[in-house]
Amino acid sequence: MIDRILRYGAALIFLVSAMPFSLGAMERNVTKDIVFATVGDIPLALDLYQPKGKANNGLIVWIHGGAWRSGSKEKVPILGLVDKGWALASVNYRLSGQARFPAQSHDIKGAIRFLRANQKEYGLRANRVFVIGSSAGGHLAAQVGVTNGHAGLEGAVGGDGKVSSDIQGIVSLYGASNLTTILNQSTPHGLSVRVPALDAFIGGQPEDLVKETQLASPVFHVDKKDPPLLMIHGDQDPQMPINQSIELLGKYNELDLDVTFIPLHGAKHGGEAFYDAKRIEIMNQFLKSIR
Repeated sequence: MIDRILRYGAALIFLVSAMPFSLGAMERNVTKDIVFATVGDIPLALDLYQPKGKANNGLIVWIHGGAWRSGSKEKVPILGLVDKGWALASVNYRLSGQARFPAQSHDIKGAIRFLRANQKEYGLRANRVFVIGSSAGGHLAAQVGVTNGHAGLEGAVGGDGKVSSDIQGIVSLYGASNLTTILNQSTPHGLSVRVPALDAFIGGQPEDLVKETQLASPVFHVDKKDPPLLMIHGDQDPQMPINQSIELLGKYNELDLDVTFIPLHGAKHGGEAFYDAKRIEIMNQFLKSIR
């Protein structure tokens, strides 16, 4: 199964390497700072990017990284997908200094419900919603993606409780999947980032908070109903162990689910290699293949 997946990824790379790409971005419609919910005194907002004309493919929700404690909706390295006909919502969620997990899951699912409930107002096709995230955002994309309908992770952020927050596909870029094993897999540099990040995110360390850590780990939620998954991870990542993606790959394989895993030889944690024309086209083709 793993060989088949790697061959599929290699075939995609070969396919797109022969395709012409334009370096210039198409014109986009941008609507900034749409407040989809307010939690306490914290407004949660998203930015909506749409191609000029119709977004025929569906809606992508972008989830930024930053060790769960920093980052914002402002930086969106996958805007090339908008030029390929996708609407894209870049979402802010409560950072770990504002609220512990599962607040982040509640916020993202709330944003998805809001987008579906208001799709006519914004001219969206939100029957098909896909999540893409990088690093901590890749973890949250996988977490949201494999917990469709999970009562404890749904929350009530923003209301629209009768609207589905289910998503149809996941792209995790160098994201975590198992917070119970991540520290044992980490380099010294990775530990210097991850130990304090986990303190803020789940309120302590994994060995002391077993239930909370498992709740926050996608590998513990995978079941036969989960949507297709694409993972891209650098094999020289010093901050997020590539074994995190391999663990989630293994869970998908166990249940014979639709999964594509593409290791990037020599790549570290983020950078141009994950967002160049080839990788954007791989994401595009992967999402378009989902029915």
